Amino acid sequence: MSNQPNSPISPTSTAPREITDYDDPDAPWNQVAEDNIADWNEDVIREFRANGGRVSGAYEGGNLLLLTTTGAKSGKRHIVPLGALYRDEVLYVSSFLEGRYPAWYHNVKADPAVIVELGDRIYRATAKVLTGAEYDEFASWVLHNNPLLADFQSKTERPMPLVVLTLGTDRAD
Repeated sequence: MSNQPNSPISPTSTAPREITDYDDPDAPWNQVAEDNIADWNEDVIREFRANGGRVSGAYEGGNLLLLTTTGAKSGKRHIVPLGALYRDEVLYVSSFLEGRYPAWYHNVKADPAVIVELGDRIYRATAKVLTGAEYDEFASWVLHNNPLLADFQSKTERPMPLVVLTLGTDRAD
């Protein structure tokens, strides 16, 4: 990754420690109290956009995207930073949230038209919530290849959310 002016990643920064345990106290998702998540998300979104998709702090060096959904109940746009995950060329997202599915998941179930920001590019995209045999096959692969999601899944009865994102062409606005 190249260092550019105003980049949050300095040439002297060390690579973040690999986290393979969902309960690791150093894991970014364990750094923020649930009632402060909206403020934390706003800071991450602002930094992501100011630095071409790079952020500092707990997610430094990570591969993030911003997902804009339309609220299932409110009809308003919502933006959430998520890890950009790949199975070969297939882009997918999931989430660590105990006790319930995240709002973005309910939103894409109600309206699969989304906006995805990757680095400094913005795409119209379609979100596909995986279900049935397709979910089972994909989840099996994820559990074998993503130790964090496997660890999370081992701690909950609720199936992890899995959503495939199909990017359209860049949008100008």
